[in-house]
Amino acid sequence: MNGEHHKDTMTGELWGRVGQLKTWLDENADPAIGDVRVWRVLKITEEVGEVSEAMHGAMAANPRKGASHTWSDVNKELCDVIVTAMVALASCTPDAERILDDRLEGLVNRVIPS
Repeated sequence: MNGEHHKDTMTGELWGRVGQLKTWLDENADPAIGDVRVWRVLKITEEVGEVSEAMHGAMAANPRKGASHTWSDVNKELCDVIVTAMVALASCTPDAERILDDRLEGLVNRVIPS
């Protein structure tokens, strides 16, 4: 299997899993909350707060709590931020995969011009 095909397969699997989470959320959303896009974007801030809490704990930055977290906790919380943002993006547009890829390419090209 060549590298490009493997990358495409991995990307497809990744977005497929994101789609599964989005579908589950769609199917279980309370209609009373209104536009789910708002809540899915706001959920990102909650997850970022959890990364901050894990960082404080991993670095024992809060003398009252000490070393309450590990770097493994930080990594897990960072993954939660990424997945939550991907679900939010997929909730805002049906073309999330292309939009993220285009954005990432633009960021890379800005710092590493070809």
